[in-house]
Amino acid sequence: MLLSITDYNELDSRKLMDLYREGNVENAEYFYPDIEDRQEALRKAEDDFLQYIENEFFPKEQGTYWILEKDGVWVSALRTYPIEEGLFYIEALETRAEYRRMGYASELLEAVKTCLKAEGPFRLCDCVSKKNEPSVRTHLRCGFRIVSEEGFDYIAKESDSRDYGFEYRYPADS
Repeated sequence: MLLSITDYNELDSRKLMDLYREGNVENAEYFYPDIEDRQEALRKAEDDFLQYIENEFFPKEQGTYWILEKDGVWVSALRTYPIEEGLFYIEALETRAEYRRMGYASELLEAVKTCLKAEGPFRLCDCVSKKNEPSVRTHLRCGFRIVSEEGFDYIAKESDSRDYGFEYRYPADS
């Protein structure tokens, strides 16, 4: 089932943090290396993540959290930010580790595209690390194309040569 969430109060924060656990563990190590209790560091990273979603993403960006749920488990998610009319930036595409290599990220991207198609023409842009071959393949499989050897982060308003810039257009010639 596809969930389209536009309000922080609609989120199940525990399910969301379980989905992003791997990234939050990395963030805890990076941002809180001096905290010896790694569970405490992880809780701080999760709190930071949730505060960003509550205080910046939903109220300022007017974005949507798209979540693919299977048997009550949130297995894959991404955020879309409206940049301008018909242009959306994708961020934080993630699939729970134990659900990878099963096509859930592709299923999520296809479901999001289907929902957006009902609204009319649009473009989806994303930055993907050149080292993240599974994500690069997923984007290409879902009809995205590499439009830049340097990804552009529309939120931070900066380019990164370590990323590809991806784009999906609907209709294709728009």
